[in-house]
Amino acid sequence: MIESERVRCLNEAPVDEDGRYVLYWMQQSQREAHNPALEHAIRRGNELGKPVLCGFGLYADYPDANLRHFAFMLDGLAETAAALADRGIKLLGRYGSPPQVIAELARDAALVVCDRGYLRHQRNWRDEVAGSCDVSVEQVEGDVVVPIEVVSDKQEYAARTIRSKINRHRDDFIRTLKRERPGKSSLLLRVSGDIDFRRPANVLEKLDIDRSVGKSARFEAGTKAAQRALRRFLSHDLDGYADARNDPAKPQASRLSPYLHFGQISPVEIALKVGRAESGSADDKDAFLEELIVRRELAMNFVYFCDDYDKYGCLPDWALRTLKEHRDDPRSDTYTRQQLENADTHDAYWNAAMQEMLKTGYMHNYMRMYWGKKVIEWTNTPEYAYSTLLYLNNKYFLDGRDPNSYTGVAWIFGLHDRAWAERDVFGKIRYMNASGLESKFDIKAYVEWVESLQERNSRIGH
Repeated sequence: MIESERVRCLNEAPVDEDGRYVLYWMQQSQREAHNPALEHAIRRGNELGKPVLCGFGLYADYPDANLRHFAFMLDGLAETAAALADRGIKLLGRYGSPPQVIAELARDAALVVCDRGYLRHQRNWRDEVAGSCDVSVEQVEGDVVVPIEVVSDKQEYAARTIRSKINRHRDDFIRTLKRERPGKSSLLLRVSGDIDFRRPANVLEKLDIDRSVGKSARFEAGTKAAQRALRRFLSHDLDGYADARNDPAKPQASRLSPYLHFGQISPVEIALKVGRAESGSADDKDAFLEELIVRRELAMNFVYFCDDYDKYGCLPDWALRTLKEHRDDPRSDTYTRQQLENADTHDAYWNAAMQEMLKTGYMHNYMRMYWGKKVIEWTNTPEYAYSTLLYLNNKYFLDGRDPNSYTGVAWIFGLHDRAWAERDVFGKIRYMNASGLESKFDIKAYVEWVESLQERNSRIGH
């Protein structure tokens, strides 16, 4: 069952019953498993007696993307293409701007089904397709648990203001998704594409992209890898998660954020399996679902309702005011963006966190907070600190360029937080220091682990 709240028609155009196929535009939900948009397209295709064609536009100029991101995405799409083919559905790719690719494919479609993204360009692309197509465009929301408009009609102030709004609906949307068999195959449709998803390395080679950031050897891409990571988390790390999740030296984390970012696994599937797990206490499960659903969907709320989510001016007034009052405070240490990017500071803990990001495309969440706070302390203005964090975040993290990433950077500067005791440079923004790491964790063990990393060492288990 696909909840009606997940489905929204984006234009007033009719269904063309003479169309050759139902077109599913895959963009955010890059998976075959537990994909509401795909299942909706199949159901609509069966109603109309049409096959489902899955279209994908591969855009070399995707905002802030580089080889690390494209390699992970294409490896995942290779698996997705094979899984779709097993269901009689062709994944057809063309190079070009996604809305232009989809508009071309829609000329022969009975209707278009798309998944949903929350970032500015993702919303603009869907509006462009809906406005240019002569057939109905139906959007299906499949990468949050509770659809965003069900939760709230405004930007929420903090987790405490959105939590009850999400939780009162949460269980209504954590449901197994019924798979429907396509009545007709699209594998032999005479529709041309110019991407062979079975050979991701060849596709990657043809792309004119930034190649300065290498692939991550730590994460294997795709839905199967995501499901393995989830099983490993449930077996080894869910038990005790509520108390141990913040320790970067002995991390108990799911490490699913790259897979969620690329839509390679459904948050509903994760929530279902966590709820059914034999491991973990009720507190452990509640703590994990708080992160997966409340905190993650607070980020979706932020980027959806805040037009300037990627700009310094998005911060709450109190944060902007206190940072302005302290912008000229002397800094004990200052570093250039290049020094930061090279992990070249006096702080061994910060350098280790930066090296984890550089080498693997990932960083433990507690260290992300520390990492961000220090950039405020070590740059000459809060505005420059903000732009530097976004630059590093988007360039190196596999899960960068994501609602959670933009929200996480803004949190460093006070978003979704409260005022704290006033101090130099930070004003009333929350402060973190090295002694806090030392008192809570065996932080030197974390540093030693990072130093042991090798660029091509596969399947790092930390």
